Amino acid sequence: MRFALIWGEVGQGLRRNLSMVVSVILVTFISLTFVGAAGLLQLQITQMKSFWYDKAQVAVYLCNGTVGSETCAAGAATPEQVQAVKDQLDSSTLAPLIDKYYFESQDDAFANFKEQFAGNAVVDYVTPDLLNEAYWINLKDPSQADVIQESLTTLPGVESVADQRRLLDQIFAVLNTASITAISVAAIMLVAASLLISTTIRLSAYSRRRELGIMRLVGASNRFIQTPFVIEGALASLIGSLLASAVVVAIVQFFVQGYLAQGQALSFSYVTLSDALLVVPCLILLGVLLAAVSAQLSIRRHLRV
Repeated sequence: MRFALIWGEVGQGLRRNLSMVVSVILVTFISLTFVGAAGLLQLQITQMKSFWYDKAQVAVYLCNGTVGSETCAAGAATPEQVQAVKDQLDSSTLAPLIDKYYFESQDDAFANFKEQFAGNAVVDYVTPDLLNEAYWINLKDPSQADVIQESLTTLPGVESVADQRRLLDQIFAVLNTASITAISVAAIMLVAASLLISTTIRLSAYSRRRELGIMRLVGASNRFIQTPFVIEGALASLIGSLLASAVVVAIVQFFVQGYLAQGQALSFSYVTLSDALLVVPCLILLGVLLAAVSAQLSIRRHLRV
């Protein structure tokens, strides 16, 4: 009987404040969609870091004698200087740090350039003599790239030593900024959802002030009075959470896996449906807890007044 009475009060409250309930659903839906998207984006960034950092190389560009620079005032690197770089790579100092390395001639660099920019008009204006010979180095620990740079930068015939991780750090910094922005927007929306839930519960309590007064007179406990309002907020937020979860799963299934993963030529993996399904319980739990706590605090403050 008590259970049926509680659910009767819940149904009555939802009907009386239908527009506010819909508002709670929409705000919860939007905010949790941002939360889910931010979580998946951060997971994708982690996967990309794991893939690309392991493949990041250190490039030792040799002077080509055509494109001048301050470090190449003496002209193109001589065969002796090229051999000196190789000897340094094979030395007892650097060899333990290196997984493998290979030499790229100007013709090899030009072939790779044409393959990379196939169909681009810039290919017609580039000749092999404009490109640098280079040693491409894979390190056992990519974080040791500074040792390679310090050892090779000052050698005669070396134009520059480039660590690809530097470029990756810039790319991932942009992606992390996007993720933080999404989380910030989601946090603001969650605060808005919390305030809206509190307002909805207080309006619902005010519209039923007569019934609440009668309940108090007949000896109903505060917990019994508060429970229907907490359930109302939790139900509205649950619906919003389920909608947000459905959208997050749909984005991963149809856009990420159905479009991006099928159309890309790179071999790293995107977030999968399994990853999205791991996020779903977190979104639902977050939405319901947010609504329950907000409703509990709001109705408790109202009853004290």
